[in-house]
Amino acid sequence: MVENEKDREKRLKWFRDARFGMFIHWGIYSLIGRHEYVMNTEHMSVDEYGKLAPKWHPRPNAAREWARLAKNAGMRYMVMTTKHHDGFCLFDSKVTDFNAVNGGPRRDLVAEFVEAARAEGLRVGLYYSTMDWRHPDGGRSGKDAKARKRFVSWTHGLVREIMTNYGKIDIMWYDTTWPLNAKQLQSEKLNAMVRKLQPGIIINNRSGIEEDFGTPEQSIKADTTGRMWESCMTMNGAWGYTPIDTDWKSASEVVRMLRQVATGGGNLLLNVGPSPAGDVPYECTAVFSQVGQWLRKYAPTVYDATDHVTGGHMICGSYTRSGNTLYFHCDRWPGSKLILNSVPGKIKSVRLYGGAKLRFKEESVPRGDMHLARATISGLPELAPDTLSTVIEIELEKYKPRK
Repeated sequence: MVENEKDREKRLKWFRDARFGMFIHWGIYSLIGRHEYVMNTEHMSVDEYGKLAPKWHPRPNAAREWARLAKNAGMRYMVMTTKHHDGFCLFDSKVTDFNAVNGGPRRDLVAEFVEAARAEGLRVGLYYSTMDWRHPDGGRSGKDAKARKRFVSWTHGLVREIMTNYGKIDIMWYDTTWPLNAKQLQSEKLNAMVRKLQPGIIINNRSGIEEDFGTPEQSIKADTTGRMWESCMTMNGAWGYTPIDTDWKSASEVVRMLRQVATGGGNLLLNVGPSPAGDVPYECTAVFSQVGQWLRKYAPTVYDATDHVTGGHMICGSYTRSGNTLYFHCDRWPGSKLILNSVPGKIKSVRLYGGAKLRFKEESVPRGDMHLARATISGLPELAPDTLSTVIEIELEKYKPRK
């Protein structure tokens, strides 16, 4: 049965409204602390890597702290890795014994995660990589038909388990299909099974089929066709626990990313890589606390301001928009006066968001054969009211897209 667009949008509504989520990459690779790709980048054998599994002893219910952190940061959903490319499953499985219940944790870590997210009222997403470095058929299945048949059956079995054992799941978040394509992986059949088990679920585009939403990685690139999208980004340069990478994003950078995704009608899925014990790096918790405080004040300028603004980026900041209302997110405070070029419509009023009205002047400035429009907003405080970003609300008579 082909789903109509109205039904798809009904399923997607909560996701379109969510704006901000937490991505969690956690696994036995955290014991090494050199990126989740360490098995591949350091050419570790299956046996060498497998010896890590009994040594991993995370503390119970670390996910409860993640969920509280996500909630406090203004996030509305969480996505966690159930199996990364290394093949280790964080859930109890009858398909493979290379899992958290048989390994060091001796617990179903996915069950703990799902319970923790639900306790905070957050939507639940499960990540599953269809690539597998450990499975003997994982690499050769691209060219060997018999190996492919075994590997595809194994993959479908694991996905069936995570879609069956944890109640309602909101997002199926696949990762790369290598070395297979969607036809070889039988992605249509796989996703039909997922939808049968989880009728209201939304699915990303990484099973080789477009499905419900796109997933630009380490970049913010809006889908201008109207299709839903979500940018997944790291807090430093790695997804898994990598304390040697100290290039952490600041709270200001995260706020700017939220403004960017809002303007394009997308979401930001921001990653943390917990330590082997399950601790979120302090650099992340500090930033999330600051972002949460900022969002509690300016929430409507990010969650609800999803209308595209034509142009509008200036050295001081940029806009989000809701109908005829512009929100100028001022990242670099100019002092008592702010000059904006080519405001897209005639201004009715200007105010600091949630505060007093401000004076403004619109004028046309001659330059050769042209006349350039600009608006001067005055009466601002000399110092920025909010160091992360101060929002100025501009009410227009009517929004007029610039050419």
